[in-house]
Amino acid sequence: MSDVWCFVFCLLDDGFLLFLAVFYVITLSDLECDYMNARECCGRLNKWVVPQMIGLCLITMFLLLTWHWILFLIHLPLTVWQIKKWYQKPQGFIGIYDPTEIHNRSLLKGYMRESMVKLGFHIVFFFVFLYNMISSLVSPMDLSDYHDPMMFPG
Repeated sequence: MSDVWCFVFCLLDDGFLLFLAVFYVITLSDLECDYMNARECCGRLNKWVVPQMIGLCLITMFLLLTWHWILFLIHLPLTVWQIKKWYQKPQGFIGIYDPTEIHNRSLLKGYMRESMVKLGFHIVFFFVFLYNMISSLVSPMDLSDYHDPMMFPG
C-alpha cells in the first residue's frame, strides 16, 4: 500500500512541476516575442526556482525511500543538475535568471531549450507515475497483511 501513496504523491508533485515547466515556456516565449521586459520575466521565473528544486528533491527522496531504484536513477540527474545550477550561479546575479544577462550570449535560447526538455521529462514521468499508481492499485492484494478472523478463520 505504500507504493500507492508514493505514486499518488509523485503524480501530484510531478503535475505541479509540469505546470511550472509550461509556465516557464510561456514566460520565456513572451520575453522572446517582447511581450514583457527582461526584469519582469526574470522576477517571475526566479520566484519559482526554489519550489521547483524542492519538488524535484521530494520526488527523488520518495522514490529512494520506497526502493524504486530505476525511477530514482532516471530522476536523479535532473535533480542534481537543478541543484548544481542553483549553487553555481554567477556572483552578483539576482537568481538563476538575470535580467541583465538573459539576452546576451544566446542565454534565452538555452533557457528555452532547457524548459522544453523539462516539459518533455515531466510529461513522460507524469504518465509513468500514473501507470505505476494504477498498476499498484489493481495489483492482487497480499492476503498475509489482512488479519480479519471472520473472513479467513484459522
